[in-house]
Amino acid sequence: MPTTGAQPAGVLDEAAAAQSVRTMFNSIAPRYDLLNHLLSANIDKLWWRRAARSFSSILSKPEAAILDICCGTGDMTVALLKHRPGAARPILAGDFARAMLSRAPQKFARFGNTAAIPMEADALHLPIRSASLDLVVTAFGFRNLANYEAGLHEFQRVLKPGGRLGILEFSQPGGLIGKAYAVYFHRILPAIGRIICGADGPYAYLPESVGNFPSPPELLSMMQADGYRDCTWQPYTFGIAGLYGATRSE
Repeated sequence: MPTTGAQPAGVLDEAAAAQSVRTMFNSIAPRYDLLNHLLSANIDKLWWRRAARSFSSILSKPEAAILDICCGTGDMTVALLKHRPGAARPILAGDFARAMLSRAPQKFARFGNTAAIPMEADALHLPIRSASLDLVVTAFGFRNLANYEAGLHEFQRVLKPGGRLGILEFSQPGGLIGKAYAVYFHRILPAIGRIICGADGPYAYLPESVGNFPSPPELLSMMQADGYRDCTWQPYTFGIAGLYGATRSE
């Protein structure tokens, strides 16, 4: 059975898990972008762009209402903005880690002052009207939710009937590539993160969180059980990451 949600070391309940994740990301915010691009060899930028292209038909509509939740420092939002026409409705960019979110506006500025609106928000308790969004996207943040089923349910609440959900997330590839990646992910990556970040916790948590995260078939089953339709998973870079897509039922 898939785990309920994120399980940082030492936490006993969902509230403690959420607070632990928030504190962790606030603490690494100043070096977050540097580490992400360094540790992924900039492949993460390709993943964001590819995910954004998957929703270009929605993004191209000026009136479309869009949320990028768990947006971090805003890189996924930037990838989405590149597909938005001029004078389009602003994208909502939400995250509950204030130190991360505070770095997003400078990235949005080149698209105009109203292209995206940063919003401090908890993914499990969105301050958004029900059935009001055409697209909800989250990139490498869903894995950190304290309760995955509650997250899926909350996303469905705010989506319009027929609205789309996109979850870009890490996975664990198989075969020889998977074995080589596991060595990097569990040994080399935490060591580099520790040197640059000056702390053990955050980049030891990353491989643990991926290891505890539901497999693609498990997460697809959860999405279907919550009432989503057209549920898919598209692997990226040999399955190191992948895009889950789904539609809110009518």
